[in-house]
Amino acid sequence: MPYVKIELTREGVTREQKQTLIKGVTDLIVNTLNKDPHLTHVVISEVDLDDWGYAGEQVSVLREKGITADKK
Repeated sequence: MPYVKIELTREGVTREQKQTLIKGVTDLIVNTLNKDPHLTHVVISEVDLDDWGYAGEQVSVLREKGITADKK
C-alpha cells in the first residue's frame, strides 16, 4: 500500500491543481511500481508560510523580499 505525502506552503493551490497532483503521483506509482491505484494513498498537507523555513528565514519573510518558488 503506497503512501505519498506532499507538503506545500499554503499559497493558494487550487482544488484542481491538487487533483492533478494526486492523479499524477498515483499514475506514477501505478506505472513505475505496478501498484493497485485503489491501494495508493496521496496526502497533501499545506503549511503556513510562517511555519516553513529555508536558509534560516521564514518563507513569509522571503516572500516579502520577493523571493518565490515560481519558475522564472
